[in-house]
This record gives sequence, structure tokens and C-alpha cells, in this order.
Amino acid sequence: MHTVAVLALDQVIPFDLAAPIDTFNWARLPDGRAPYRVKVCSVAEEVSAGPFNVRAPYGLDALAEADTIVVPGTADPTVPLPPGVAEALCVAAANGTRIASICVGAFILAATGLLDGRRATTHWIAAADLAAMYPKVTVDPNVLYVDNGQFLTSAGAAAAMDMCLHMIRLDHGSAVAAHAARMSVMPLEREGGQAQFIVHAQPPAPAGTTMEPLLSWLEEHSDRDLTLDDIAARAGTSARTLNRRFREQTGTTPLQWLHLARVRRAQHLLETTTHPVERIAAQTGFGSPTAFRDRFKRVVGTSPQAYRRAFRGAPVP
Repeated sequence: MHTVAVLALDQVIPFDLAAPIDTFNWARLPDGRAPYRVKVCSVAEEVSAGPFNVRAPYGLDALAEADTIVVPGTADPTVPLPPGVAEALCVAAANGTRIASICVGAFILAATGLLDGRRATTHWIAAADLAAMYPKVTVDPNVLYVDNGQFLTSAGAAAAMDMCLHMIRLDHGSAVAAHAARMSVMPLEREGGQAQFIVHAQPPAPAGTTMEPLLSWLEEHSDRDLTLDDIAARAGTSARTLNRRFREQTGTTPLQWLHLARVRRAQHLLETTTHPVERIAAQTGFGSPTAFRDRFKRVVGTSPQAYRRAFRGAPVP
């Protein structure tokens, strides 16, 4: 069983603490087993979480036994680290432990030097401060999370869950991560620029808008060779009017939306089937395997085969 240690320092932000605990605990393998054991660790037996106190069952020594360490943010991330914290995190990193920060928890990781020379993110409101305090860190405030391999950083609040779902997906594949997402009542993928091999969720149209039925139809027929005129005819309007209304309600164009829908469908097939790339290209409405590979790499940042290797996950014994 994979052990996740969540580090609760004094003045820990309650949501940052709870998000990884709940998300990893929701995960279940196909046979019903829990793949993660979550431990809350701290320097002191009891720490403040603002409106309440938290009693941590484990000390810093538990970090050495963890497979993944999650570092939530604190109310004042510029406060010097308590004795022993930086050392414990650096020792774990040297041993190959995966370490992820949530929100302004990136300040804690940066204070250890582990993010030097790396790209990282944090809550947008604190991004400038992080960049100023730690100039060796390349701060990107425009993403939900950054995955550097061993080190991950996430933006604020719900982005913590996006990052945790991403780690579950890497560890156990799409189906296990999707189950955890459903139990958390959130999408497995959300809109937002990311460097990881992940496609943004489609820009949603607000419920009840005129585009809602058309979006459902496009999703269901994304495998067809559709032109802008075809989509406009379905909507009962001109192509020019459709483009204007579509952008007003979704922030993108019909064809761009369709391309993303096709790539998202291709991701699902790459993760859950052994179909060859040529078959998936046909199933997802691309005119040729070459067009599929080009569009997939442009959107996702890697080839279909590399994506499949990264996200199919290990078979469950």
C-alpha cells in the first residue's frame, strides 16, 4: 500500500489539509481495495488550523517512510520553517520520495531549495511574492498544477484536488482516478493551462443557454466529419452567427471545441483500450492517423503512444 504523508504545520489551511486526505482516501482499486494509506504528520502533537486545532498522530519521522509527501499551505507562508522540517523533506527527496505542495505550501518547498531551477505554481495572489522571495524558482501563476516528476506544486483550493487526482491517475490509471473524482463530485479534468499530458475540460456553457443542446450533440457526434456549415445547420443559424454566439457562451469556436472533444475522447480510448492509433484516429473523427497525431501532440504536448505509456497505469494484480 502506498503511504501518503500530509504535513500539517502550525496555522495550516484547513482545506489544504483536508483535500489530499479525502481525495486519496476516496481512491479504490477495481477489486475494492484502498491503494493509499494517509498519515497526518507534524512537528508538534497539536497545531492550529485557524478556527480549530488538529492533533497529528505522527511526527516528522513518518516522512521518511512515506511514498508521497503532501505539504499544505499555512496562513503565513513567509514564517521560517520549524526546526527539522527542511531537513526531513530534503532527506525524503534524496530518497526519491514524491513531494507535492498545495497552494502556498510551495513557499515551504521553496524554502528547502528543492524547487530551485524548477517550474512551480501557487495561488495566483501569492505568485509574485513566491517569485520575489525565491528567484531561483520559475513561478507560473497560470496553471492549476505543475508536475516536475518528483516534485509537484498546485494552485489554490480546488486545484489541490486536481493535482491529487493527477497523481492517482499516474499511479493507478484513469479508471481509479475517475472513481475518486466522482466520489469527490468533481471532474477528472478541468479547464486550465497545464504542462502535464492532460487536455483542458471543454469550456462549459451555463446550464439553460442556447448552446447547451448543440454542445451535447457535438459531443455525441464528434466522430463524424463535421464542418462549420454542418454545425451551423444543426443549430439552425448561419455560420457567422453561430461563431459569434458560440464564442460568447463558451469562450471558443465550434471547431476548436470539436477538436478538443475529439482529443478528450482519444485520451479515454488510449487509457482504457489497446486499440491501435489508426483505429482510434478513425473512432474520434480525425481524417487520418497523421492528422490525429499532429492535433493530439499540439493539444496534449506529447504523442498518442507516449500518452498511452504514461497514463494506462499498471495492471491490478
